[in-house]
Amino acid sequence: MLIRSLLRATIAASSLKQPHWQLSACRGMAAKAPKPPNPTKGKKPPPRFDPKDKKTEEMQAINPESSAKEETEFRRRQLAEDDNNPALDVGPNGLPLFTSARSLSSLTKDDANTYFKFSMEVLRKVLPEGLPLGMVKEFEESSRSALLVRQSFIELRDNFLLADNLHSVVNSKANCVGWALELWEEYCTCMLVYWARKEGWLVFYVPSGRDWTHGGLFYRNPHTGLWDTPVQAANILHDFLKFNKPCLQSLYCNILDPIPLGEGAGVGLPKGSDKMELSDGTTLFQLIQAGLNNTYAAVGVLVRLRMELAKVTSVPVLFAIDQYNSWFTFTDFEEPVTVRSCRPIHARELTTVNAFRSMMHDDMMVGAFSHSTAVGKLRQELPDVPADARINLPRYNFDEANTVCHYYLRQRLVRRDAFTEENWKKIFYLSNGNGT
Repeated sequence: MLIRSLLRATIAASSLKQPHWQLSACRGMAAKAPKPPNPTKGKKPPPRFDPKDKKTEEMQAINPESSAKEETEFRRRQLAEDDNNPALDVGPNGLPLFTSARSLSSLTKDDANTYFKFSMEVLRKVLPEGLPLGMVKEFEESSRSALLVRQSFIELRDNFLLADNLHSVVNSKANCVGWALELWEEYCTCMLVYWARKEGWLVFYVPSGRDWTHGGLFYRNPHTGLWDTPVQAANILHDFLKFNKPCLQSLYCNILDPIPLGEGAGVGLPKGSDKMELSDGTTLFQLIQAGLNNTYAAVGVLVRLRMELAKVTSVPVLFAIDQYNSWFTFTDFEEPVTVRSCRPIHARELTTVNAFRSMMHDDMMVGAFSHSTAVGKLRQELPDVPADARINLPRYNFDEANTVCHYYLRQRLVRRDAFTEENWKKIFYLSNGNGT
């Protein structure tokens, strides 16, 4: 995070020691230097270099990795001792730094600008698809699995909850209530998925939309003209089963039309029939298993799964796509045009992306799409996205930045004696509230 980087830079600049020597300009008369006295006979002169006499700073300069490990271990021991002192968990204006809420569902507006503690064991269980790299790095550097509760997240959670309540009252079929989120970080998408799954929602979570458009094999489908990516399709189906298996075993397919088969991963076209039949009473779990066991059907099953999820009415359904912007740019694939030239393939030409990218469906449920800036800033109006479907989450405000700085002080990322209130205010204005 930029705020943390600026914090460290400010502390490092303020804690530089004065050099032990100085150069001074002066004039003097040349004189013959006196000879040093001869050493006493029978004694050896002291060695010029003795590793034992090295200072700590010199040893750190020689082996910085070892020094960093020792410093990290020492900091962790200090934090373990600090956990026994609740008086240190104080935020701005003497308010609690950590919220007492047991779940994200019980958070209220009074819990804004506090930190919510997560259990890494529970996080890995609820989010088996994997945690965002930024979140993992944040937990490692701060030595605590906690995230800031922002007022914007609480409002967004309430909006999703209100949308679900309206669907259950007005219509048993979910209408188009989706949002494209420009997140301050990927944390918000992750927290939404965590909250929704704890509430019993069926969540289709994609932690990295870029993986859909990069790597693997790709083949042109002669029936649709789109490009099939069977390797990615199989990985997506596998990830979807990790947490949702019990729920999918109780949901039955509403569409029993045969599923078209495509080219498999490295095995060519199917021999014999080019369609896979579905029997009455097939569950969504059995449908996905068929796509995993039959490489020819992986892409077709994923497309059918999108259609089936739109017809689920017994439980709320959430699509949570991180790095949604990568679906509006070119992929890693190229189509040969001539002997010496190739044409880059756009993401909309992929069968999988084409099935999940659009938010213009009447059967759209609730969608959380993170517009990551990792692929560049796109225009405000995007195809397949409603004009009023975007919610821009703001940067850190003054109070949120204040809480973040107190949290880093609590986690000993900066020294209390070197960091002042004036310094963190300067950092806030320099970073303009940018927390990425």
